[in-house]
Amino acid sequence: MPVLLFLIDTSASMNQRSHLGTSYLDIAKGAVETFLKLRSRDPASRGDRYMLVSFEEAPAGIKAGWKDSHATFMTELRNLQAVGLTSIGQSLRTSFDLLNLNRLVSGIDNYGQGRNPFFLEPAIILAITDGSKLTSSSGVQDELHLPLTTPLPGSELTKEPFRWDQRLFSLVLRIPGNSSPDPEPLGGVPLDSSPITPMCEVTGGRSYSVFSQRMLNQCLESLVQKIQSGVVINFEKTGPDPPPTEDGPAEMKYGPQSWHSCHKLIYVRPNPKTGVPVGHWPIPESFWPDQNSPTLPPRASHPQVKFSCVDSEPMVVDKVPFDKYELEPSPLTQYILERKSPHTCWQVFVCNSAKYGELGQPFGYLKASTALTCVNLFVMPYNYPVVLPLLDDLITVHKFKPPAKWRQSFENYLKTMPPYYITALRKALRMMGAPNLLADNMEYGLSYSVVTYLKKLSQQTKVEADRVCASVGKKAVPEGGIKLRCRSSALSLAHRKDFTQLLQSIIGDGPALPMEANTKEFAGFQLAALNKALKPQGLRNPYDIPRAHLLDQLSRMRRNLLHSSICMLKGQDQDQLHSVPIAQMGNYQDFLKHCPSPLREADPDQPKRLHTFGNPFKLDKKAMMVDEADEFVTGTQGKGKRPGESSIPAGVGAPKRRRCMSPLLRPGRAYTPPKTPPRTADNDHTELENHITNHLESNNNNLDKELSPVPESEPIEQRNHLQLDEIENQQDGVQENGQSSESELSLGSEGEEEAPCRYPSPCQLKKIRNEESQELNSELRVLITKEIRKPGRRYEKIFYLLKQIQGSLETRLIFLQSIIKEAARFKKRVLIEQLENFLEEIHLRANSMNHLDGF
Repeated sequence: MPVLLFLIDTSASMNQRSHLGTSYLDIAKGAVETFLKLRSRDPASRGDRYMLVSFEEAPAGIKAGWKDSHATFMTELRNLQAVGLTSIGQSLRTSFDLLNLNRLVSGIDNYGQGRNPFFLEPAIILAITDGSKLTSSSGVQDELHLPLTTPLPGSELTKEPFRWDQRLFSLVLRIPGNSSPDPEPLGGVPLDSSPITPMCEVTGGRSYSVFSQRMLNQCLESLVQKIQSGVVINFEKTGPDPPPTEDGPAEMKYGPQSWHSCHKLIYVRPNPKTGVPVGHWPIPESFWPDQNSPTLPPRASHPQVKFSCVDSEPMVVDKVPFDKYELEPSPLTQYILERKSPHTCWQVFVCNSAKYGELGQPFGYLKASTALTCVNLFVMPYNYPVVLPLLDDLITVHKFKPPAKWRQSFENYLKTMPPYYITALRKALRMMGAPNLLADNMEYGLSYSVVTYLKKLSQQTKVEADRVCASVGKKAVPEGGIKLRCRSSALSLAHRKDFTQLLQSIIGDGPALPMEANTKEFAGFQLAALNKALKPQGLRNPYDIPRAHLLDQLSRMRRNLLHSSICMLKGQDQDQLHSVPIAQMGNYQDFLKHCPSPLREADPDQPKRLHTFGNPFKLDKKAMMVDEADEFVTGTQGKGKRPGESSIPAGVGAPKRRRCMSPLLRPGRAYTPPKTPPRTADNDHTELENHITNHLESNNNNLDKELSPVPESEPIEQRNHLQLDEIENQQDGVQENGQSSESELSLGSEGEEEAPCRYPSPCQLKKIRNEESQELNSELRVLITKEIRKPGRRYEKIFYLLKQIQGSLETRLIFLQSIIKEAARFKKRVLIEQLENFLEEIHLRANSMNHLDGF
């Protein structure tokens, strides 16, 4: 997972404009967006992590860190402003510390235990600057200096602030303000002469001097190709130069050559199956671990690997693992390939890695590929010329049954091997199938105090990482005021011997004081700084009015004075009260963060309502179903449910619609339930029955409230029939032949008022029933359509719902024909046949009823 950190220069000099009409800061923003587009073409970019750092002081300079999303990265990139100093040293230190936050927690650096190239977190820092003078609060600097102090724990274990898998590249914008008539020079992009160039070369990167937009695009395409998984190593020659070969270069050059010392990358390819690099052997440390040492010596970021130009035979033993890394093209690889000797190798060493001897023992070799296309670094067990023949004898001669002489030779080898190789060697022996030849109580080379110190650093680093991640995006607290320097270097007035005379001069009895004794000078005097967080109030504070807006403010004040009564002057203009810049109109979450905490609810049992910004009734789209009539039926939703609402009980199968209330739940509806079919073992069928039964029970409860009381012991159907009879009797008493009975109305006492009729007329009741039956049929249509869309051939629910249809025979036939069309849309042939049979049964039943009516 490569980490791409963009370091953008936000100094005031980035406001200068090029001949393209855009500022340098706009060009830098466009370069970042172009880089991301070019990178997105590679499928490996899915695992990239993007960070953004500006030239502001930390933590305000960290715009996007480890836990920020890509959307936050792009928003912060667009909001960058060039209003600061060119403090590139401090910003680089902040960038490196941000990248190194999690290394001690994850154990990637493996201090004191050897360097594992396959334990890496490749990172590229892309700095975009204008190459101007380095400015800071202390003045102008000629050289780039990184701060030595850092709050990151464990930084003292490495000499440099960067690591061997982190490289710095810089784009120095030199685009002129006036277009040049001369054509652009073709070829490569030159290095820049700014102070950041040496820092780039130290980390294994480089700088680009950009003079045009075409050159900028060329640099971006080159940088995308440099995103490789690997680590940087310093290769240095030791011993004499190699003799010339028959096929190699004929002429010999004396003196230091470019290939004698190379500072290049070795590619660490990830495993194609897992996507994670896999390795076996470390690169040794530059010191012999001491069991009694309380501390670890600091290591260099890039290991110094010496190579000897003496030709050796490459050694590989079957079943013994080794690591192979390809070298980045360099003068060293070019020289090795020109020698055209793919069957010989050069051994590599790390100084002071052995217990005795300055050069140490070889841990691998450099060898050209058989096709002479590249040079590979083979990492083997430490002092492999000794241990590989022993392991070969163990496999081929002794058949994994070593004699005493072999064990003695192996123990002698272990005494010369660094103790941190024990873990890798034990794992290699296990892969070979060899017996356990290493004792379990062998020391790993680190003292108890060092191990405890590393564990303590890991915990401190985790706390620091959480603190930095929490402070990302927070602005630095402004100072209380602007300190004024006193022009007089004298002591305070109270400590002067002539204090009495000074006091008399202040009162006016004595002569005037000289300028240096002016009493208006105070050593700790401060001017209040402008708080930009507060909204300006032009009608209250005249200092909040910008100079360019004075005339507009005067017109507002005049309008405020003339269009108000004597005592109704407003403290702020109505237009400015609600005016918000367009760029900040969508930052509602930031607005909520700065709002004061709301008061406690008066009724704690009342469910909490969401804020009304946007749509507070937004539902989960995955649980929505839309039919042809655009009717929404919501499924069981956990996310869309409001806080405080109880979940749907288990006995209810299909939930209610959000759009309108079901006709079965409306009060005042006298509805006789149809006969329910016998229950089956199907759970869904049972849930549907319970759902309709619950609807009917709620209907009856509502009827009980409005109609006359009926004993609870009576069954539901009998109670409904009794209530219907009472309604008809009361309506007969109220209205006869369309006229009201005045005699009955006049029976009451004179003081009583006329009571309105509680119950609708038969025509209204019939109309209400027709409307409710239509709504019930609409709900049944949605449920049946939902069942049709389900896979499988379980159609019991569909026919059970079809029996609940209300209305005349014609209404039922039309409803059934529409259901057959819906089934044909989903090509449900078996269901269509069953529905057609059901339709024929309805026709036959209707014909038989008509035949009986005719007699």
